[in-house]
Amino acid sequence: MMESTLKRTWAEIDLDALACNYEILCGRMGPSSRFLGVVKADAYGHGAVQVSRTLEELGAAYLAVSSIDEAREIRSAGIRLPILQLGLTPAEQAGQLLAHRIAQAVWSEESALSFSREAERLGGRIKVHIKLDTGMSRLGFLCGEEQFSCSLEAICRVCAMPGLEPEGIFTHFAVSDEVGEGSRAYTLSQHRQFEAMLRALEARGVGFSFRHCANSGAVVGYPQFGHDLFRPGIITYGAGHQAQELGLRPVMALKSVVGAIRTLPADMSISYGCTFRTERPSRVGVLPIGYADGLHRTLSNRWRVWTPHGFAPILGRICMDMCMVDLTDLPQIREGSEVEIYGPHNSVTEAAQLAGTIAYEMTCAVSRRVPRVYLRGGREVARELMLRG
Repeated sequence: MMESTLKRTWAEIDLDALACNYEILCGRMGPSSRFLGVVKADAYGHGAVQVSRTLEELGAAYLAVSSIDEAREIRSAGIRLPILQLGLTPAEQAGQLLAHRIAQAVWSEESALSFSREAERLGGRIKVHIKLDTGMSRLGFLCGEEQFSCSLEAICRVCAMPGLEPEGIFTHFAVSDEVGEGSRAYTLSQHRQFEAMLRALEARGVGFSFRHCANSGAVVGYPQFGHDLFRPGIITYGAGHQAQELGLRPVMALKSVVGAIRTLPADMSISYGCTFRTERPSRVGVLPIGYADGLHRTLSNRWRVWTPHGFAPILGRICMDMCMVDLTDLPQIREGSEVEIYGPHNSVTEAAQLAGTIAYEMTCAVSRRVPRVYLRGGREVARELMLRG
């Protein structure tokens, strides 16, 4: 790990908050459904290795990633939990799946056949989870009335292929996190298709160790859909518009410091494009954080940072490496004072709404040059900087 040479901008990852969220989610889903930790995209920007290690200690049953490289990173850290590769994997990487004990999502008979042939050539068996498309229209065996019989036959053939070990079957909900009768009807329809295929396969003597469909939205709105595994995504990290409903705690706090303070007269423009002009003599703080760190430029003139003495609005356009904030009414704030960009006091979900996006994108956008500092009991237990040393 390369040490950061400047107290500049960093993300604090509260592993106690992660543990608290884990317990709340497991309690909601009950003892018959076990936790599948979604740690793709570097655990939504929180750090896949430390998050995976914590989930393993807490008793999670499975992890999920979206690429072989993500899985390899977790394995290289000594984490032994089963890993499901949800994304598209070329069949020629079957050796990596076998070597690192990674289960692969299979979305079509053609993809399954490619994996089967390669696994046979290598003398191994790849664990696979069959992906059903019940209405997401992304990947999977179609389960609508017109395609049901063809998909049933194809899945039966896949499950009989040499070189494959059919371990799981799953689907993904499209609108389980949205309110309204239309969204509810659509989600219930998706689940009916999922269960119909499970019953049809069982009647053909095809069963699975792991059936799963409950994403974040379903954990909140449809906990009865737990099956064998549930796989919450963003709510695991205490973010997203549904996290507050369950009393989940934000795991990430993105922080920076006041690097400089300048006193500007009235009628002075600030930053690129002159989109903000001071209306009074102003005390302006310059923060060493910008859009290259993950602070979206769309939050220019719209967001604020939190301080223990109140909020400081962002003034003018956010730059690549810096932004400016109004400290005129916060005389207690000095150069070197810490501020929270978002976290427990400054909701990333609210920031995402202002930016016209979702909390997922905000946390994933925190860049590689921002160190992650991991806390337990309020004390630092690990630190990671993704830049190559």
